[in-house]
This record gives sequence, structure tokens and C-alpha cells, in this order.
Amino acid sequence: MFRTALLAGLLALAVAPAQAQEGPRDVVVVGDAIPEPLAARPGDAARGRAIVANRSVGLCLLCHSGPIPEERFQGTLAPSLDGAGARWSAGQLRLRIADGARLNPDTIMPPYYRTTGLQRVAKAFEGKTILTAEQVEDVVAYLATLKE
Repeated sequence: MFRTALLAGLLALAVAPAQAQEGPRDVVVVGDAIPEPLAARPGDAARGRAIVANRSVGLCLLCHSGPIPEERFQGTLAPSLDGAGARWSAGQLRLRIADGARLNPDTIMPPYYRTTGLQRVAKAFEGKTILTAEQVEDVVAYLATLKE
């Protein structure tokens, strides 16, 4: 519980209100995946890598480690991102990013594309997602390239 509150606090401090996005579009979950892209345009792996590496946007490396050697001090709380594209389909990655709590209610990973059911959300963030649909698709595109 303390780790979840700490991570939520760090995330709230790190993401500027200007980066928070308006409420998400409806998503359809099928099994353990969101099979349909959230955005009209395809994700871009280079933009996704930049989001994963950016400590003020995605904050992925706070908990995860990954094949981004120029980024020091990568996390060890969550699974490595190495091989994510071999372990999960694009739809499975999309659900894990959008709202991992649907798969693991005890996860400490924030829901990057959900606005409901959250606690202690700063006024500036109410009704807004952490990442846009396009950013989620960019991260999915990047993670899908990680086959080893």
C-alpha cells in the first residue's frame, strides 16, 4: 500500500498538468488485451522509445529496466522491458499500459489511459489521462520491437 501511494505521489509530481490529457476514448478489452488501437494513426517506435526513456513523461524507467543504455538508474521493481514484444502481443501491451490494474488489481503501475476509479488525484489531473491515445500507441510500437 505504501509503495503504491509513494509511486502515485512521485508520478503526480513528475507529470506537469500541461502534459495530462483529456479523458480517454472508450476501449474494448477482449480477454487480456485491447486488440484495437486507441488512435487513428499507427504508433511510432522512435517516439515510443523517447516516452519510455523520458523521466518526466512516461516514468517507465522509474520501475522498469530496459534496453536504453544511455539512461542510468533504471528500476528494478517491475519486470524488465527487454523482450516485451516477444512476451506479449500489441493488444496485450496496450492493456498493460492503458490500465494494468485490469490484469493485476494490486499493481503499482499507474493507469496511463484511465481516469475513473482513481484516488487522491490532484485537481489539475481530474478527468485527464497521463498519456494520450497517440502516446500509448507510440509506446506499444516501441515495446513491440523488443523481441530479445
